Amino acid sequence: MTSLHTALLQSSGRPGDVAHNLRVIKDAARAAAATGAGLLACPELFLTGYAIGDGVHRLAETADGDSAQAIGKIAADHGIAVLYGYPERAAQDEPDSTAVYNSAQLIGPTGERLANYRKTHLFGCFEQEWFTPGERAVVQAELAGLRIGLLICYDVEFPENVRAHALAGTDLLLVPTAQMHPFQFVAESVIPVRAFENQMYVAYVNRVGAEGEFEFVGLSCLAGPDGVVRTRAGRGEELVRADVDPAFLKESRADNPYLHDRRPELYGPLT
Repeated sequence: MTSLHTALLQSSGRPGDVAHNLRVIKDAARAAAATGAGLLACPELFLTGYAIGDGVHRLAETADGDSAQAIGKIAADHGIAVLYGYPERAAQDEPDSTAVYNSAQLIGPTGERLANYRKTHLFGCFEQEWFTPGERAVVQAELAGLRIGLLICYDVEFPENVRAHALAGTDLLLVPTAQMHPFQFVAESVIPVRAFENQMYVAYVNRVGAEGEFEFVGLSCLAGPDGVVRTRAGRGEELVRADVDPAFLKESRADNPYLHDRRPELYGPLT
């Protein structure tokens, strides 16, 4: 089993400018692929920006919209999978065709759409005003022999979400985020613990800098199932890389008894 070299793009792009942000993704995909990376992960709402008010609805696209097609071409041109965050407009045939979701989409290395996830836990008044929460807890795809799972930012702070992924066999959990001050302890401490207690790799890729009323803290990281951070960005624009090693994951799962030693019959009161 070969490792999946993974690149995390820590950037806020240019809020409100989709064309510019697509160019940033294109440049990052080229740079990441040149180092042998098979996956590029971008932050939450990277396509449009986060703190853009009614721009959320104005710039929202369906999962198969123009930007998805553009990113599919970028992925295929460079032979690299791309995960990106964007405001998703519901399809016309859905029960609520006016809904807009805070979503993340994974595009495969030949340009195909592999998975689309709608954020289930909306953070704060801003998100609750502009977005509809998703209703599907576990979304996965297969990539390079690994089972890839998707969550977004606040979702990963609920241990039930990550445990659900662990029980569904997720190997690498991708978490595009808009982590802001003063909650940097999530990036520093919570993410490595989530990776350890659930025996998976967790890639947490953040925005950076001031945007509207928010200050994004960076500190993107990829943590392994041993709780050790393989790569960590600072507080500025950065492209960091690390390997997701399926052989090490298998060994770690054999050594760590957390999932095996669970007693689900005791956990009924949790729900």
